[in-house]
Amino acid sequence: MLRHLLQLTWKRKSRNLMLSLEILLAFAIVFGIAAFGLRFWQLYREPIGFDGTDAWSAAMQFSDVPADAISPDTYDLLRRSLLELPEVRAVGFATHSPYTLSTWTTSFKSPQTGARVDTDTIEVSDDVAAALGVHLVAGRWFDATDEGRSELPAVLNRRMAAALFPGRPALGQRFTSAEDGPPRTYRVVGLVDAFRNKGPFMTPTNFVIARFAPHTSQSRVRTILLKVAPGTPRAFEAKLNQRLKAVRNDWSYEIAPLASMRASLLKEQLVPLAVVAVIAAFMLVMVAFGLFGVLWQNTTHRIPEIGLRRALGASAASIYRQIVFEQLLLCSLAIAAALVLLVQLPLTGALGETLNWQVFAGAVLLSMAVIYLLSLACSLYPGWRASRLAPAAALHYE
Repeated sequence: MLRHLLQLTWKRKSRNLMLSLEILLAFAIVFGIAAFGLRFWQLYREPIGFDGTDAWSAAMQFSDVPADAISPDTYDLLRRSLLELPEVRAVGFATHSPYTLSTWTTSFKSPQTGARVDTDTIEVSDDVAAALGVHLVAGRWFDATDEGRSELPAVLNRRMAAALFPGRPALGQRFTSAEDGPPRTYRVVGLVDAFRNKGPFMTPTNFVIARFAPHTSQSRVRTILLKVAPGTPRAFEAKLNQRLKAVRNDWSYEIAPLASMRASLLKEQLVPLAVVAVIAAFMLVMVAFGLFGVLWQNTTHRIPEIGLRRALGASAASIYRQIVFEQLLLCSLAIAAALVLLVQLPLTGALGETLNWQVFAGAVLLSMAVIYLLSLACSLYPGWRASRLAPAAALHYE
């Protein structure tokens, strides 16, 4: 039967060409949406490297004051003042807060090859690990014993450790900065599995966490990270702002719980996916109408053929199966052509990690299921209509 269906499909190749192209386009659309959604789901399930439960962020805003003009004692005064609040458990400082789109990109030199390795970087104080709940997989976090050392302590994620020290354990290794100015030497004191400060949908990157010490660091950070008691209400924001104003009344502060910052960022990042999904759904509906119309027209043109088959003894069920199987065969050929084109994306790495093989395989399976169901649904009524034709009426059709 398959050979017979292939012969019929080939003989009507000119008529089936536009239908095949329509199915191919629909498959590509569904594949794109499925790959986009699966990549989001894949990223969401990966670890981000910190907990963030019961953590708050307070961004210090002082546009008219240079960052390097902040006195080192100001940080100590802020920390001691905030720890006096009964709700506060830990206070740390960082260049930027998690769940924002802030990025600090820099380069370091590999000690083995001398090659530059680009990476995202953040500077944090010793108490940030307690404030955020950072998950170390090896080594230790920064502490007071690192003060005054010629080699600056650093915590790397696994990806950065593999890039700087391929095939070697990273703990205790040294690397240098590759930016303009005098080179600085760093020593790896700890490792994290990942650190994705932009949230669950951030693409994994190289990441270096450097130590910030107010009295020795060249930079000046502008974000306060706090660990508060469980169940602290949102009304704590006013109390926190009042305490910060008591230390520096000439600054303003943008205060928010990390939980609300995470929710806002996820909502913002999911908007493009929702918009694309709505557009894709509308296009699939249009494709379904097109497929149904073409199948209806093709069935009408084949009424004499169907009548002849019925007169020769073909059952209504066999006519029904023929119409449905022909459509599924045509759908399979269009999908095969689409796969030949789409498989080039992961093979060439054109989209990098965004379209890895897991995402590609999942998107292919989902797209095939959707297109086959769509084709089947569009062929059921034309097939039923053709099977209900009486042989005499079909043979007299003009």
